[in-house]
Amino acid sequence: MPTLPAHPDPDTDRILDSGMLHELSYAFGGPFHFLLPHRFDANLAAFRTALHDAGVEGRVYYAKKANKAAVWTERCAAHQAGVDVASAPELREALGHGVRGENIVVTGPAKSDELLRLAVLQGALVAVDALDELDLLITLALTGTIRPARLLLRRLPSAQPHSRFGMNDAELETALDRCVRAGDAVRMEGFSFHLSGYAIQPRADLAGELVDLCLKARVLGLQADRISIGGGFAVDYSAADHWHTFLAEQKPEHYHAKKAFRTGDFYPYHSPVAGADALRAILATVPQGGRDTLAARLTDTGTLLMTEPGRALLAGAGSTVFRIQGVKERAGYRIVTVDGTSLSLSEQWFNSEYLPDPQLVTPSGRDHGAHTGEVHPACVGGASCLESDMVTWRKVPFPARPRGGDLLVYPNTAGYQMDSNESPFHDLPLPSKVVIDRLGVDHLGERPRWRLDRRPAR
Repeated sequence: MPTLPAHPDPDTDRILDSGMLHELSYAFGGPFHFLLPHRFDANLAAFRTALHDAGVEGRVYYAKKANKAAVWTERCAAHQAGVDVASAPELREALGHGVRGENIVVTGPAKSDELLRLAVLQGALVAVDALDELDLLITLALTGTIRPARLLLRRLPSAQPHSRFGMNDAELETALDRCVRAGDAVRMEGFSFHLSGYAIQPRADLAGELVDLCLKARVLGLQADRISIGGGFAVDYSAADHWHTFLAEQKPEHYHAKKAFRTGDFYPYHSPVAGADALRAILATVPQGGRDTLAARLTDTGTLLMTEPGRALLAGAGSTVFRIQGVKERAGYRIVTVDGTSLSLSEQWFNSEYLPDPQLVTPSGRDHGAHTGEVHPACVGGASCLESDMVTWRKVPFPARPRGGDLLVYPNTAGYQMDSNESPFHDLPLPSKVVIDRLGVDHLGERPRWRLDRRPAR
């Protein structure tokens, strides 16, 4: 049966081998997630290094929607990084965990009055998505605030004309005119875009267009000294040979109930250019119609580059743990039922499957029994009474027979997986988040140290 092992991860393996996961499962009485803040710090440093090495002035904003845990905004505050928010509660939470208002960018469509008012009061930067939103922002800035409204104008990508995000050429012309007319009430700092997919060239092309728009806006007397290229930096979960072999071999009979997935709906679990390396590639690309790289273009025009990675800052920074509650025999495989639901592994939201193999952790250790050479196929169902509540439809070839009380650990789930879709269905509690603060050896010994995340599950 096809398998898709995740990249080796010594930090996660050490936690799996520590014996603490069974204790935590017993303590919480349900599934939980563990988080590795030092990996977030390393990913943030890699993005900043990519900007520095290219000679580009830039800022990194963590896309908060990728994971609700407080620890990530705490790390942003500690490292003077920015946060990308799209709601008033997200903005308040970022402020409450120490992120300064000027280090917050507000994105998303059709922002509420409350969100825009709070953004203006706190000096946050607003990515304006439509003309009516711009009018509301200007009105708020003219009525009683003591500082100008900071804003970017979001461009509709010409390569994705059916996107619901951004303004077309005519709308941008009108928006620029209104910014000029608003005078000191607004500070138009540049342009942004939202682009689906992970391709390098289209991002560099659109970024080059935004630089040209900045130059045009400066002629009108506007500041226009920065652009935002958003997120869309892929994460590499598995090796190329494993990924391509999996795609070639997988078929409906490898899934419970012969569930069929379209290959194109799977996340690209292998990416040859991922994370900060994708940013390096974008900066080294020559935008369409140009002669210089994007990095050179940014530097020559004095334009600051903003990025808003989410998943890429959380790469390797957390995993999800379920306890097996029961095992049912079927012809040729087993149906394992765990103590949570597929809502805590959000790929099902996209009518897809989270494909990196979960690891089986028995009370006697990780993958106990692997030396036998046998495989024990099993799909993984959730604890709800819905037929479609499958955590993993695929019949995973485990190296040991899954039994009640064993744990399944899904690797690398921090980015957009572990809490985007969670709900207390059946009145089941939301999984707790455990922050692993210390992995190194110290006077307390080699055992990892943990604490609960400061944001309560809700």
